[in-house]
Amino acid sequence: RDLLGDDTDPDSPFTAQQNYWAEQLAGLPEQVTIPTNRPRPAIPSYAGDSTTFHIDPDLHQTLSELARSTGTTMYMVLQASFAALMTRLGAGTDIPLGAPIAGRTDENLDQLIGFFVNTLVLRTNTANNPTFTDLLTQVRQTSLAAYTHQDIPFEHLVEKLNPHRSSSHHPLFQISLGLQNTEQPNFELPGLHVESGGVGTGTARFDLAIVVTEERGDDGDPSGMNGVIEFSTDLYDRSTIEALTTRWTRLLQAIATDPSQPISSPDILTPTEHNQLRAWATTPRPEINDTTLPDLFEARAKAGPYTTVLDTGDATWSYAELNARANQIAHWLISRGIGAEQLVALALPRGAELFAAILGVVKAGAGYLPVDPDHPADRIAYMLTDAAPALLLSTDRLARDLVGGETEIIPLSAYSADADQQPSSNPTDADRVAPLTPRHLAYTIYTSGSTGRPKGTTVTHTGLASLAATLGDRSATGPDSRTLQLASPSFDASMLEFLLAVSNGGTLVLPPPGRLAGEELGRILAEQRITHAFIPPSILDTVPPAIAQNLPDLVHLLVGAEPFPPHLVDLWAPGRALYNVYGPTETTVLTTISRPLAQLPTPIGYPNHNVRTYVLDERLQQTPVGVGGELYIAGRGLARGYLNRPGLTSERFVADPFGEPGERMYRTGDLVRWNQDGELEYLGRTDDQVKIRGFRIEPGEIQAALTQLPGIAQAVVIAREDQPGDTRLVAYVVPETDHSVSTAEVRDHLRQQLPDYMVPAAIVALDSIPLTRNGKIDRNALPAPVHTSAGLGRPARTPQEQILTAAFAEILGLPN
Repeated sequence: RDLLGDDTDPDSPFTAQQNYWAEQLAGLPEQVTIPTNRPRPAIPSYAGDSTTFHIDPDLHQTLSELARSTGTTMYMVLQASFAALMTRLGAGTDIPLGAPIAGRTDENLDQLIGFFVNTLVLRTNTANNPTFTDLLTQVRQTSLAAYTHQDIPFEHLVEKLNPHRSSSHHPLFQISLGLQNTEQPNFELPGLHVESGGVGTGTARFDLAIVVTEERGDDGDPSGMNGVIEFSTDLYDRSTIEALTTRWTRLLQAIATDPSQPISSPDILTPTEHNQLRAWATTPRPEINDTTLPDLFEARAKAGPYTTVLDTGDATWSYAELNARANQIAHWLISRGIGAEQLVALALPRGAELFAAILGVVKAGAGYLPVDPDHPADRIAYMLTDAAPALLLSTDRLARDLVGGETEIIPLSAYSADADQQPSSNPTDADRVAPLTPRHLAYTIYTSGSTGRPKGTTVTHTGLASLAATLGDRSATGPDSRTLQLASPSFDASMLEFLLAVSNGGTLVLPPPGRLAGEELGRILAEQRITHAFIPPSILDTVPPAIAQNLPDLVHLLVGAEPFPPHLVDLWAPGRALYNVYGPTETTVLTTISRPLAQLPTPIGYPNHNVRTYVLDERLQQTPVGVGGELYIAGRGLARGYLNRPGLTSERFVADPFGEPGERMYRTGDLVRWNQDGELEYLGRTDDQVKIRGFRIEPGEIQAALTQLPGIAQAVVIAREDQPGDTRLVAYVVPETDHSVSTAEVRDHLRQQLPDYMVPAAIVALDSIPLTRNGKIDRNALPAPVHTSAGLGRPARTPQEQILTAAFAEILGLPN
């Protein structure tokens, strides 16, 4: 207090130092660490272990020379290099490290025995990929400023700054870095050789605590550095920390050789790691020839013509019957001049005629465009205008209600009668308007778009054969298999279900039109003796546990399209092969399939046949095992791009630096990492895109629809999970001046423009959108919506009604 003065005195050194740290640490990230092997526990055990590493004398000498030439210290070199390494390992670009400092700034302490060590928080900004020399310059400036403000005890600083506190991690920093460079006393006893040795405590105060000790020869020259890393065993395996020290050493060697290179340039992977990642990135099956969907189906129809391919409950269709009907539709389309590179829209409900029409369209050489009749008229009209299909085939009832613009709409009764007069033989290239090849268009599917309008992904036949072979190999389908057709035709999972069924000659079971969930889904699975199914987790979660545990026929279950909660693994894995699958529409339905799941975690799998998957950082460099990066996909299944959207296509489909010249890869926007078993684990998104109930949603499209409404000045849409496993869309709107917002009217307007699954579950009116210090939307500050009842109806009167209303309230998250 004599040195710093009183913290209540605005002119005291104490207040000056406190103000410095308040400004220096403003906006500090809550957690910055290296990727963990396990989720961070809510309450740490503080169990720890340690490992050692060594830096050889030559590298020590070179680093010392680098420090001298840049006017820095060895500690600054180590700090800058470790911050660069953390950025390379996905920790971000705002890197705080804890730094122990001697605390003997007062000369009166020089001869005093005691422990005066304090801890500083040294913050390094690695944004914009600086060169190492530029980073060192920044670190030098920051460190020197910190050293002149080092007197405030760390504990007092935490108290004054009052950062978000959590029992799960240390405040302000999670990794400390110390350098021991003072001369060690020479402790000698007569007749004895004495040397110091480390003693492990079995504990860990931080995620990582790194201490590096400089060694000097008798002449004072650098003779190597020895390091010890104490790590939390709650979070890390020893192998992870050993790999960390290897990467740090490689990075130090690279920057010592050329400190003028950007921090992203050094290769931190060993040759062995590069070979491993190349091996994991693909599952080559060159013997699988590219072929068309008609060829695939016709081969199955020839192999088992009388095997049932479609079961509607009321009737069954054999492979031969479906093939013949599809051929008649194809010949009818060809007679109307329909062929390769044209689109035929299909607005048909789930049923045999839908799949006959799909096959008929592709057999004619054209591509099909599925249109969900339940979508708003405005969305359907946009799709038809944008895609400009040559024809739209629909049921008689739906045809009366659809507005196709310039597209000719032909009802089922009309084209069915005309098709009846056509031959039932397989059309050949001699019959078609133009020859059909695997590179021709197979289908176009519209998904949510960030610009406010859906975008059409154009997919060719090229990847279908490899996908069918993957599904057949990994899910053990056969003639006795019965696959459930659950997905909407406008969702490419319907193609997954079709190929899953026919890949090895099985049956596709078609329940009545409409959405299936809950007990009704469970009943269909049981009564129809379903053996194979693809069901998104949110729908799977609606099936009562008692039914889930009593489905002996369901031996292969695929889940995907959204994160897979742990409790569903426990419920659905016993007694069957449970697979987590992943794939964007842009890569032909499916890209990866996991090995059968039995316990956590739930990876999204490894690549399908002839698909390549890369996990890359911002510089398109491969990330190490366990380190997150963006997933890029290449190989046979890659779509052409987006219909009439060349700019967006070039943005998402980029040159493949690992493939042959001219090859492309798709930038998914998904964050993943490789695990030690060679499977990918899903970590999140690089943008705002979300998946809810299996539907891919761009919040930007909903925001654009909201801001087009009169009286709304701003809008933000996010996905919230206020209750575990219950993800909902929430819209936050700011009314224009002198306007009020009726959430009911807003929701009604949205239903006229957007599918039901894109209409937010809650709409919250705000005076303004909260912003961070940097002017960005502060999503963490957006309030949770308050769900209330509509206030209609009467209170429950009987015990039975009270039980029923309580059950509904619990499910909906409302007060009873």
